[in-house]
Amino acid sequence: MVFDTPGKITDRIWLVGRKESCAYLVGGKNEYVLLGGAMAYVAPDVLEQVEAFGIDEHKIQRIVILHSHFDHCGMVPFLKRRWPWVTVTGSQKSQNLLRKPKVIDSIEIMNQAMIAHNGLAEQGQTLDLRFTGIEVESAVSDSEILTCSDLSLEILEVPGHSSCSIAVYIPEEKALFASDAGGIPFGDKIFTAANANFDLYQQSLQKMAAKDVDIYLAEHYGALAGEKGRQFLRNAITAAAETRQALEAVYNETNDVAKTTEVITDGIMADAPIGFLPREVVAIVAGQMVNFIAKSKSPFAK
Repeated sequence: MVFDTPGKITDRIWLVGRKESCAYLVGGKNEYVLLGGAMAYVAPDVLEQVEAFGIDEHKIQRIVILHSHFDHCGMVPFLKRRWPWVTVTGSQKSQNLLRKPKVIDSIEIMNQAMIAHNGLAEQGQTLDLRFTGIEVESAVSDSEILTCSDLSLEILEVPGHSSCSIAVYIPEEKALFASDAGGIPFGDKIFTAANANFDLYQQSLQKMAAKDVDIYLAEHYGALAGEKGRQFLRNAITAAAETRQALEAVYNETNDVAKTTEVITDGIMADAPIGFLPREVVAIVAGQMVNFIAKSKSPFAK
């Protein structure tokens, strides 16, 4: 089963945002946590959905940023201004990165570009959807357990997509919130997003696959439950191995990072669902993966 529109997934998990850029509310009774920071332009949707779901905003006590890329923390400054009582949580590396002016400026540029791309420039100005920076007030580490209502949120450090990636596993729901660390669902395919380090990305997939997962929750294109949820990480492991093999084959043929990046980007865009990231952003991701492969093949690589 696929959940790719805002609404209830289980009695204690709701999808919010939009299909292409989503986050999740978990909890119940007197306390909720927002997992994921999405892009700035979905913030108005999230507020409308929280109201429609009958959730009191004042009961949302924490926002967890699963990694610090622009499309996964863009709406957090806006929400923090509206919900000043929430504790913004992320990895130690996210905390450090999100303090850097160059990172803040880059995230702002990309989020404003996506606001314009979606024809929401006027609304963005009216609501002040600028990315003005985030203070990660609570830095978490591997195996740490957070609580929310009657749920346990286990933190998993899962680098590879980014150096700062974490996932959250909720055993009571057999639910894994992996952001992009486990790959991105592309319909029946999985986009391998090993931007930072392909070796660590594959190791993180194995780490997450060791959990008992019935529901896999991504931050692009929603969540998968039942057999699709149980199989996702196994399929992601296969997809990563095939993607790495394809990258190596093209690079071996061209011996050129730029040419390989162009070929790989063409392939990704051919498979990408409507509403996915612009080609220029995908090219950055592809280029990072190709660069890792190129360096690993260098005679000077350790």
